[in-house]
Amino acid sequence: MSTAVQQVLPAPLTSTSDLLPLFDGTTRLYISYICPFAQRAWITRNYKGLQDEVELVPLDLSNRPAWYKEKVYPENKVPSLEHNGKVLGESLDLIKYIDANFEGPSLVPTDPAKEEFGEQLISDVDTFTKDVYSAFKGDPIPQASPAFDYLEKALGKFDDGPFFLGQFSWVDVAYIPFVERFQIVFSEVFKHDIGEGRPRLAAWIEEVNKIDAYTQTRADPAELLDLYKKRFLAQQ
Repeated sequence: MSTAVQQVLPAPLTSTSDLLPLFDGTTRLYISYICPFAQRAWITRNYKGLQDEVELVPLDLSNRPAWYKEKVYPENKVPSLEHNGKVLGESLDLIKYIDANFEGPSLVPTDPAKEEFGEQLISDVDTFTKDVYSAFKGDPIPQASPAFDYLEKALGKFDDGPFFLGQFSWVDVAYIPFVERFQIVFSEVFKHDIGEGRPRLAAWIEEVNKIDAYTQTRADPAELLDLYKKRFLAQQ
């Protein structure tokens, strides 16, 4: 299972922060504490027990260092991983990269049926998030319902555990940062429980919240809610 290692989180780097000594042999994961994409890679690092091997480097995205784009990652996004003399990006790619290149419990199943279904779910994750975000602009509860129903159905595929592929995997890592945020917004803004009438989804959320590797990455709900109200719910 996941490690319960607790570490004091470093303060985010800003435009006044000094350039780090790049490519000095240190493996660094650049993230933002508030970014769901970065959270995917952060969860993966934690689950693999890599807190001492992969240094966490948080950035203040509203005031990030200019050297991050110039010297580290030209895409200027998070997450990115500095490892073995190169910098890699894209959150879904990084889940698999970290899983494959570091020791620790595997997040990608070897069972062919689970591997195939997992790839399908991963290919659908962007559609899921876009559908829910789009619902914010209309009548959110009924319009987002098919997206959450999709998760409920997917969670019934395998019966050897409460997660998408039975046991905790990269699929859960890919979805939970967004479900975390959607659950907060629907509960606080629309007074709706996304797990209502969806017992498998409700159980999945409950079980994921027992995994230290994830709970150590959760953002302050009030901060998330404020961010989403400003970004997506300006018309509400």
